[in-house]
Formats: sequence, structure tokens, C-alpha cells
Amino acid sequence: MDKLCCCNASEIAGNQISWSSGKGKSHQGQMTFGYSLVKGKANHPMEDYHVAKFEQMQEHELGLFAIFDGHMGNEYRLVAFQEEFWVDPRNAISNAYVKTDKAILSTNSDLSRGGSTAVTAIIFNGRKLWIANLGDSRAVLSKGGQALQMSVDHEPSTERGSIEDKGGFVSNLPGDVPRVNGQLAVSRAFGDKSLKSHLRSDPDVQEANIDFNADILILASDGLWKVMNNQEAVDIARKIKDPHKAAKQLAAEALKRESKDDISIIVVRFR
Repeated sequence: MDKLCCCNASEIAGNQISWSSGKGKSHQGQMTFGYSLVKGKANHPMEDYHVAKFEQMQEHELGLFAIFDGHMGNEYRLVAFQEEFWVDPRNAISNAYVKTDKAILSTNSDLSRGGSTAVTAIIFNGRKLWIANLGDSRAVLSKGGQALQMSVDHEPSTERGSIEDKGGFVSNLPGDVPRVNGQLAVSRAFGDKSLKSHLRSDPDVQEANIDFNADILILASDGLWKVMNNQEAVDIARKIKDPHKAAKQLAAEALKRESKDDISIIVVRFR
């Protein structure tokens, strides 16, 4: 591990960087997970929120994992689980995102510039994986060591047409990052009432079979992906059997590479 990164958890604690982590496993013990969250260097409270757990529902085991990367001080959770999932998973997940956005906008009056990206994963009976996302938090699945991106980075430059069709614009000013109306660096998000007419809140939804080649799944906020590509993250995580330690090592490596944003990482190891 030391060869992967000279920065470790004790050094982070010594530098007064806020760090939290944890781990768990499926009810049959065939899957394990670990997570690690590190507050960024910006002068505001931690804005990320995570979900990582296994639950029994209607004789099925569901792994429920999510990372919400808030901006302007907001963090969100998806609305209650949709019964429709058992019949039409893709549509149920999309509806959950849309309902969550509506709930946020209807119950919070101070959301003119606040919002959140999201990436969520549902593991169904250890055999099927459903991924959904808004914004630039990302999910990466490793099959036989090959990194497969399971989410879509919703960047203003790639969805410029949709933004402009709704009367908005994309500008690199201020700074050098494309932003919706010069403000938000993602083209899809929860909340953001002042930009809602120009933003989308419908997720991209992907599915995959968890076969004998699938070894790990990584969910992470852009605090990791700004400084590390998909294959690098997979290569680091696969070398560490304990997914809890793997998540902490990825966070430590992101800090070593001078990531300044909040860093939230979940690693799930199959079998």
C-alpha cells in the first residue's frame, strides 16, 4: 500500500483533514463494501452524503449504494424506494430521480443556487447491477481488471444543445470550465431552482450482469475523478482485498494528487 501512495489515514488525521469511513457485507457474505469520505479544502462544511447498505426486500437482497455531491451547502437523499422496481427497474429508478427533484424544490425555499449531483447503484440478488446518475459523480465497474464506466458525465459542453434550446447558455467565464449560464459546471442536477429551466434532472440509467468476471465496483464524487482516471482507480482498488482499505487508499491517493474538492468513495467487492 505504501508504494501506491505515501499519504495515509494517520497523516491525514495529523493534518486535521476531516475523514470518515466504514464497511459492511451482504447478508450471505458474498459481497463486501467499504467507504471513505474526506472533506475538501474549500471553506465550507462537508457537502457530500453517502448510502451504503444491504437490505432484504420481498425475499430479495438489494445492495443500495449512492453518493450525493452537494454544492452551495446542500445534500440530498432519494425518495422512498419505488414498488415499481420489481416490474420495471429502469423506469422506477428514473421516476425516483424525478420525484426526488420535485420534492427538493417543493420543500426547500432557499435553493436558488443550491443543488446536488448523484450516482446510485442497486445490486439485485448479487446478479444484476443498476446504475443511475446526474452530473459528474461516476460509477466504474471492473470486469477482469478492465475498467468500464457505468455512468455518463453530464458536462455543459456536451449538452450545450439542450441548454440552449431551453433559453440558457454555456460559458467558460469566469474561469476556464464550461458552466451553465456561467454558474454551474454540470448540466444535470437536483435542485438549483434559479437554473432549473435550463437544467435536466432525469438520470442516465445503465444495467450490467454481475458475472464471474466482475470483481469490484467504484462509486465516487468528482473529487476523485478530477485527479484520477477510471483504470487507475480500478488498478489501485483491485490490489487491496479489503474494500474499506481500498476506498481509504483511493481517497489518500486523490489527496496526494492535490484534489481540493470533497472526496467520497464507495468500493464494492464481489465474491
